[in-house]
Amino acid sequence: MSDELAARSGLPTAYQYLVEDLPRLRWHEPQVGATARFWLQMHGGFRHQADAMTRLTSGWQSGNLPLADLHRHLIPILQGFLQHLDGHHNIETHRYFPMMRQLEPRIGAGIDLMDRDHDAIHAILEDLFRSGLAFHQAVIGRAPDTPDAAARMAETLDRATPLLARHLEDEEDIVVPLITRHADRFQV
Repeated sequence: MSDELAARSGLPTAYQYLVEDLPRLRWHEPQVGATARFWLQMHGGFRHQADAMTRLTSGWQSGNLPLADLHRHLIPILQGFLQHLDGHHNIETHRYFPMMRQLEPRIGAGIDLMDRDHDAIHAILEDLFRSGLAFHQAVIGRAPDTPDAAARMAETLDRATPLLARHLEDEEDIVVPLITRHADRFQV
């Protein structure tokens, strides 16, 4: 299995030892503390926003949502999504990941993998920003190709969503057990 985000179907075996010690089925237990739960809530928020944007573009593509309503609802969600995800990744990369490498040296290569995912996702965020901006400008300018701009936005979102979902799940499989294992160092 390739380690590249677009080629992965799950977290590579070499990095699964943490989630094997604390499987997802146990993440509701009390030892999973506030920081890990907060991380899961943040990721849940990104999933929720991505799902909301997908529902909107699907509604427009199926003819059930007018183009003006797609624009009115999608653009604010997209702006918040891009801003929050970029900020979240910056905090992870610059604050949490270095700390995790020190606390759990064995997972260092897994943290490096998550950092490479961030780079891949940043390129996706750039594509989402550009396609969202083009769609917004087309609507505002009443451009004749506004439906094409909306379709390009929807296609970009369709490409981005599975990659983001893969990354979020894989990162959680490293981070939640690691934070739980070193709970004393991850107080909110």
